[in-house]
Amino acid sequence: MGILEAAKPAIIICTQDRARATAFYRDTLGLPLAYEDNFAAVFNIGGVTLRVSTVADFRPHEHTVVGFNVPDVPATVKALREKSVTLNIYPRLHHDELGIWTAPGGTVRVAWFKDPDGNVLSVTNA
Repeated sequence: MGILEAAKPAIIICTQDRARATAFYRDTLGLPLAYEDNFAAVFNIGGVTLRVSTVADFRPHEHTVVGFNVPDVPATVKALREKSVTLNIYPRLHHDELGIWTAPGGTVRVAWFKDPDGNVLSVTNA
C-alpha cells in the first residue's frame, strides 16, 4: 500500500476576503459550512474537506483548481446561472448555448466559472 493511498484529500482554496468567499461557497454553490476557525472556513463535500483560507497577497491562477463531478452538467449550469454565476468562455473551445464545452468523443462535458477571488472552478460529468 502506498504511503497516502488510504488518506482522504483536503482541498485548500485561497482567498483575500474570507467572508465574501464563504458566502459564495455556502450561499451561491450551496456547500454545507462545517465550521470556521482562525485559519479557514471549512466545508465538507462528499466526505472531502474544502478549506477556504485567507492569504493576503493571493493571486489566482488561470487553470482549474477544483472540479465538481455532477450527474447532470446542463442542469447544474442552469442552477449556477440562476444564482448569477457567469461561465468562462474560452475562445479556442466551442461552447454550446449554455456555455458547456464537450470534449472530443462527445461524452465528457465541462463548464468553468470563477469564485469571487478568480479561482477557476468547473463542473463536469467526468
